[in-house]
Amino acid sequence: MAERLDAEWLRTWCEQADVALAHLMQSFLALHGFEPGSNVVELATEESHRATDALVELTPIPSDLTTMYWVINQVSLSDVENGYFIHPASLVAGHFRAYGPIEIDGEEPALVFASDGGGHLFALAGSGRVWRSTTASWCDQFDLAAASLHEFFEGLSRQITGQP
Repeated sequence: MAERLDAEWLRTWCEQADVALAHLMQSFLALHGFEPGSNVVELATEESHRATDALVELTPIPSDLTTMYWVINQVSLSDVENGYFIHPASLVAGHFRAYGPIEIDGEEPALVFASDGGGHLFALAGSGRVWRSTTASWCDQFDLAAASLHEFFEGLSRQITGQP
């Protein structure tokens, strides 16, 4: 079984990501020749907790996603690789209403919670596994991206710290 997401571990991840992003932004203009976009980890607020509660009432969501949304409201990493974006719970709920869950063979229905700069979607299944769309589509194939949300965040850390 993959490691479940722990709120304290995620809080530490947020702190470390903030430090790494600050370091990345200091040299970004000199390295790339243009100003960086939005690169922030936005912590949860009372308003985002209400949005999480509304999402839970709308559909059963994986427990790791609930844990994530009690710590993080959203993440925007527009200048890390081609970009990574963890959507706020309110947007996830809106997408769920519009598109429903993602169906992946042999897996419980998955909920889209993030995307990358190329429009690929990331969905978390009830098993705790994270899936990535092969195209920028809600209806296409999804491939395994990470064994758990914990592993997904570790991958984001490697992407942030691996940037020039």
